[in-house]
Amino acid sequence: MARSRATSSSMALAIALLFMTFVDQSYGQMKVGFYNGKCGNNDVEQIIFDIVKTTFQRDRKTVAALLRLQFHDCFVRGCDASILLDGGSTEKTAGPNGSVRGYTLIDTCKGSLERRCPGIVSCADIIAIATRVSVFLAGGKWYNVETGRRDGTISRASEANSNLPGPTTPVNVAVQLFASRNLTTEDFVLLLGGGHTVGFLHCSFFLDRLYNFRNTGRADPTMNLSTLSSLRRTCPRTGSNNVVAADQTTGSSLTVDNGFYKAIKGGKGVLQIDQQISSDPLTRNIVTRLASTNDFANKFGPAMVNLGRVGVLTGKQGQIRKSCRIVNSN
Repeated sequence: MARSRATSSSMALAIALLFMTFVDQSYGQMKVGFYNGKCGNNDVEQIIFDIVKTTFQRDRKTVAALLRLQFHDCFVRGCDASILLDGGSTEKTAGPNGSVRGYTLIDTCKGSLERRCPGIVSCADIIAIATRVSVFLAGGKWYNVETGRRDGTISRASEANSNLPGPTTPVNVAVQLFASRNLTTEDFVLLLGGGHTVGFLHCSFFLDRLYNFRNTGRADPTMNLSTLSSLRRTCPRTGSNNVVAADQTTGSSLTVDNGFYKAIKGGKGVLQIDQQISSDPLTRNIVTRLASTNDFANKFGPAMVNLGRVGVLTGKQGQIRKSCRIVNSN
């Protein structure tokens, strides 16, 4: 879909992954515009755009859901839509994926495309395209999505549990996990910040920082006192189901911008890993630059493109699922 048309519609154990070579606007067998002419007269990316826009207009948290969905998919077996598969022990059932949303939206996109051109558009590509649309609608810069992924047939909760970094993962470990997927330290900081600039977090993920940081019986001393007071009002010591914005910059929690980096520079990080990237020698200079320049706006899209290249299946690998929730029977 042309950018002009879109404009008018106003982040344990590392697994070995297969990396491909980027040549002439393509990555392996992926390329921008892969579906051009493959769905009759239908514009695949426009169809997805319209469906995501309708959902986004009802629920602006859609962008947070889709960013998390794509990251949690790509970081386990690669960007193969394995997170979408139903089953008693699939990735979807893993602890880190318990609050992942967006499945119904992907189903809606898939259903619409299957009616127009059955067996053509992969669920993995739908995730990538839909996420890009939501980023744009939430104020981020439009970026071109490479397509041509195929869908995986394996999905294991155990792999999600062991491969997804958590809120207390040390920065150096997180950097190594990203590097094992051919993602740079800057990609790590951009993807973490991009997800958390619009993300919402359950109190249980950071309650220790408010009351008993590292079993000291006190709050994390790096947390801004005003932020600490505010978070304690929402998240009592006894626990709750409440959520807070990961980006504590006023007015920025639903917008894809650099507010998150400004917040953590001021000690307002909610998760431990969020606050640590602002002071760790591996990442602090990147955070400072992203907080004080327009680099985030220009570099987040390319970081998402890099994420979208992780462990992709192309050519005759995998399959094009008829339903994103189940593997084709033949």
